[in-house]
Amino acid sequence: MSSTEPKANRLIHETSPYLLQHAYNPVDWYPWGDEAISKARQENRLILLSVGYSACHWCHVMEHESFEDEKVAKIMNNNFVCVKVDREERPDLDIIYQTAHQLFNQRAGGWPLTAFLTPDQHSPLFVGTYFPPTARFGMPAFSDLLKNIAERYQERKENIDQHDTMMKDAFQRLRLVDGDFNLPVDNSLLETAVRDLFSQYDPVYGGFGDAPKFPHTTQIQLLLTYWQVSARDTRFLDRALDISVHTLESMAQGGLYDHLGGGFYRYSVDARWEIPHFEKMLYDNALLLPLYVEAGLAAQRDDFQETAIQTGLWVIREMQSEFGGYFSTLDADTKGMEGQFYVWKVDQLKDVLTYEEFKAIDVRYGLRGEPNFEGKWHLRIANSLELTAERAGLPPTEVPLLLERALKKLFVARGERTRPGRDEKILVSWNGLMIKAMSNAGRLIERPDFIESAHKAVEFIRNHMWKDGRLLATAKDKKARLNAYLDDYVFLAEGVLELLKARWNSEEFEFVIELIEVLLNHFVDEQYGAFCFTSDDHEPLITRTIPTHDDSTPSANGVAAYLLIKLGHMTGEQRYLDVADKILRAIQPAALHMPSSFGVSLVAIEQMVNPGTYIVIRGAHDESRRWADACAKTGPVNLMVFAIPDDAGELPGLLAEKKISDKSSTIAYVCCGFQCLAPLHSLDELLEAIPKREYRQ
Repeated sequence: MSSTEPKANRLIHETSPYLLQHAYNPVDWYPWGDEAISKARQENRLILLSVGYSACHWCHVMEHESFEDEKVAKIMNNNFVCVKVDREERPDLDIIYQTAHQLFNQRAGGWPLTAFLTPDQHSPLFVGTYFPPTARFGMPAFSDLLKNIAERYQERKENIDQHDTMMKDAFQRLRLVDGDFNLPVDNSLLETAVRDLFSQYDPVYGGFGDAPKFPHTTQIQLLLTYWQVSARDTRFLDRALDISVHTLESMAQGGLYDHLGGGFYRYSVDARWEIPHFEKMLYDNALLLPLYVEAGLAAQRDDFQETAIQTGLWVIREMQSEFGGYFSTLDADTKGMEGQFYVWKVDQLKDVLTYEEFKAIDVRYGLRGEPNFEGKWHLRIANSLELTAERAGLPPTEVPLLLERALKKLFVARGERTRPGRDEKILVSWNGLMIKAMSNAGRLIERPDFIESAHKAVEFIRNHMWKDGRLLATAKDKKARLNAYLDDYVFLAEGVLELLKARWNSEEFEFVIELIEVLLNHFVDEQYGAFCFTSDDHEPLITRTIPTHDDSTPSANGVAAYLLIKLGHMTGEQRYLDVADKILRAIQPAALHMPSSFGVSLVAIEQMVNPGTYIVIRGAHDESRRWADACAKTGPVNLMVFAIPDDAGELPGLLAEKKISDKSSTIAYVCCGFQCLAPLHSLDELLEAIPKREYRQ
């Protein structure tokens, strides 16, 4: 390695923290864009595309091993146009080349993603993930791979046009699973998916499958939704709730949850939920937070509500910018070592705690025997409060107070350590998910601070990321850029609609309608009727993907269908329902093959077949809000209630017909689909008319 001062490459001008991490590599990195693409075409060089993100542990490893090595960098610079991409900023590129990895290798990819692309059409010649500096783990040395790819390209340049055509055809065939797109939607798939999840469920530790174990949030949501649909075969209802509660309990009591600071890590490296991969992602927590609220209410679990509250407080404290938007991730590493911010030696604990506090922590978190993470302890609950009192020889009434006091002390002590890096990109899509989560939790467990947090995030996006009637996907330091994707529009629209349940704002409802109109005008695939991931005026890529199944985030098409169904019934806009029907018919053939991977779409199908109840309350602001809050306390979690004050101004479609005749009165309209009951004039009548929340008996 050279001892000379490193020179910045072109990434120094980017805003992405991930790209800036690579700005002083000796690799002549380019960001994805016209300059790199033109150079590749002019010099007839392959593009070496490297995709990662700032909190990715193996991305950091490959950087240190290869991208900081001048010998490796020289091979890269001499043979390729090297392009570095932040997958969180450019999910359009990541989706395409992760799909290529699956196609080439018959298994899922990951990060860092390493792809070699043809200079003109950008079709992949070879796709892999992490490669070591020397041959091991059955993988070639990265430098050897580079030389081999460069040599093969020189030998086969004359076949590139044929390869480009072949790959373009392959991507076209992968856009949607073949099937009959004219079949009506079939809500029996929901029960099929539930049975599928029953077979995947780990009855010992909770969750689905073996290590590494991910939260699978959309599948838990599917089970909870199924439990709410009381018309189903009751033999399976309790099992659906039991599996959800067991899985959520295991995650919250295990090491996936941060017992000091709140919030969840990315996934567990073991089947027991004991040791996580320590990065914290905004979207994981946005998807988990409402599950703990919903399951906590259904199963009457106060500990779930507390987990939700602590997660929301973590979001406000550590993930919300002073301007309102939510940051993206906290890194897993501190000074190149994973998890070091979070783990403890026993002596460190004893230095902070009193003798009784340590005894309580010692037993509660099972700090006996060999430490569970690289010679240190990562906290996870090992014993109940009752067993903690018994085994520590402490009065049962004192244990909760001792633990509370100890955890507060440890949290303060941990805060004095070097913190993990934080990726301060503000992504519209992930913000939309968190806006929904904070609004939902704020309304159902009465946390006005959560609702205010969501409102601030919406205001930031409207003020800084909504330009000339279109969204920009990412912002850093209030500088927004990049054409937004399907996820951005859909997740944000759903998040704002959820916020409107907690606090009506007519301008924000109009904003939701504007977002939907952009989708209908710029994202619809004319062949299938579903939405493409990119807009029709996005930069040309090798394919326009149509997202169908749930991944680490819900399927944007599934969420869009669910959202359009709700808005269609609220406003009477038949176009919304027609588009939702087309989306679900396009997705359904793929869902037939693996229904449990299409959870949000199956929930949308259920909503299409059996529209849920929604309520519009009109009246003075305080009184209409009081009625809505009473509905939230007694009605099902998924009940849609909007308290629209009498001075809300002009409303669209059917909402305009839901008026008050006397400004001194309050009136409620209870509707299912397009059918409404006669207007109700008292809160008692309203509470009698709505479905009641089900509880675990």
